[in-house]
Amino acid sequence: METGGKPRKNPTLICAPIMGDSIDKMVVDIAKAKASSADLVEIRLDSLKSFNPHEDLKILIKECPLPILFTYRPMWEGGQYNGDEEERLDVLRLAMELGADYIDVEFKVAHEFLKSIQGKKPEKLKVIVSSHNYQNTPSVEELGNLVARIQSTGADIVKIATTALEITDVARIFQITVHTQIPIIGLVMGDRGLISRILCGKFGGYLTFGTLEGGLKSAPGQPTIEDLLNLYNFRQLGPDTKVYGIIGKPVGHSKSPLLYNEAFKSAGFNGVYVHLLVDDLAKFLHTFSSTDFAGFSCTIPHKEAAVQCCDEVDPVAKSIGAVNCIIRRPSDGKLFGYNTDYVGAISAIEDGLQARSNTSSSAGSPLAGKLFVVIGAGGAGKALAYGAKQKGARVVIANRTFERAKELADIIGGDALSLADLAHYHPEEGMILANTTSIGMQPKIDETPVPKDILKHYSLVFDAVYTPKITRLLREAEESGATIVSGLEMFIGQAYEQFERFTGLPAPKEQFQKTMSNEELPVEVTGFVVGSADDKPAHKGSGAQESDEDESTGSVAMPEIDCDELELTEAGKFAGA
Repeated sequence: METGGKPRKNPTLICAPIMGDSIDKMVVDIAKAKASSADLVEIRLDSLKSFNPHEDLKILIKECPLPILFTYRPMWEGGQYNGDEEERLDVLRLAMELGADYIDVEFKVAHEFLKSIQGKKPEKLKVIVSSHNYQNTPSVEELGNLVARIQSTGADIVKIATTALEITDVARIFQITVHTQIPIIGLVMGDRGLISRILCGKFGGYLTFGTLEGGLKSAPGQPTIEDLLNLYNFRQLGPDTKVYGIIGKPVGHSKSPLLYNEAFKSAGFNGVYVHLLVDDLAKFLHTFSSTDFAGFSCTIPHKEAAVQCCDEVDPVAKSIGAVNCIIRRPSDGKLFGYNTDYVGAISAIEDGLQARSNTSSSAGSPLAGKLFVVIGAGGAGKALAYGAKQKGARVVIANRTFERAKELADIIGGDALSLADLAHYHPEEGMILANTTSIGMQPKIDETPVPKDILKHYSLVFDAVYTPKITRLLREAEESGATIVSGLEMFIGQAYEQFERFTGLPAPKEQFQKTMSNEELPVEVTGFVVGSADDKPAHKGSGAQESDEDESTGSVAMPEIDCDELELTEAGKFAGA
């Protein structure tokens, strides 16, 4: 089978759950499923408000151009049907007689049901015997025993849906799926189970469920058909596909999968990039230890823990105390940690300086010998300070609390100022200013860390804030004659770096730019933490209000370069999988 001109790399089917409360709505949604390139539909008969089995089943079968799976889920298995049990099973038997391609029967009643249709079952009909666990995911041994018991009913296809309490639960379902000899649908419900639905094609699952729209889920954690096909390139995922992802908590809002998956496709690289909602980083890395799980972007709150979880850490990342890129070496599975945040920022600043002076990178770093002023002493400030120092710049740390500035300056071998003193600091012309605080970020766009009149002393001003793309600081710097560099340019630089570490290939820069230009907001600086709670704005525009952040709350996290939030919340009833 081919998809979009390419041979399909896995036989795993995409099934669209049809949850309309009337036959007319179901017929409309069936047409949408066909147009969305679903392979089959699951008709959830228990969602109908009014149901005449003899008439309605005939209409549904007649109007559906795709294979049909009929499910009539009782409340005791997470569905909506609350009537007579024998009448419910009679409906499934009628669906079988009228030409259903699949019917779903709950394990609890499967023995008796299959016995009742013995000798009557059409050759084309496949009976899925399903088990749903809404509390947890049992052990591999317990799951294996459950599969054997379901097989013993005479099922054509085994379906097991469990609930993820943490993402490591998914590994048990993958293990069962790979080793089961008959067709199996193995899915894990909830946000932490999302990868079970995306990667089931790689691990040999019979089908996955994809919704027509984000709000039409029949179980928590279901992706849309559009995301399966266009975001995750589902039909091109095979046993040899390498898995990458963004590790964080929360992480569902991240659009990094869009950025990297488009880049993988553009480069012809056999990889997929997914959301990884991780509670315990060390446990996750130990559980998913296969070299198939080849690399990760690491964001809040795991960047510091990642330093301890890696077998080897790049010296700069170790000095910064944060890892945002983890690579698993194919030869032995060892984990290597890097920090690409500072690489992206420093590269963007160097590019800006070279463009300003019309020089090339062959002349060495344009930062060498420059006075580099960093506003902020948090994680981002530390990363920028180390990066600038590594390039030969003379670094000065400015922070509202002088003691924190002095602490960082002593570590890197630089000087320190209070933010108030920075307003009067201009020992030379042509300095570089880098704001790493959250001052000026939406919604407080009238705020700026420094007065406009000092910006004339700087040749380049960088702002890690990217919402808005042009902050008040950058606007006033440009008006003062400085070259400006936005946080968006920082992100794209670190994205190139991560892609090349993931794949060993040159980054498809045009594709990265194209993907980002199609988005309303940036995709996500992978965990670049900006600002600390004591970095309140020194200067405000009209109407700006004093920050209400508590002095003791620590750092302020910029959302990873994310255009808009991809909702992956557990909304609605546990109505299936």
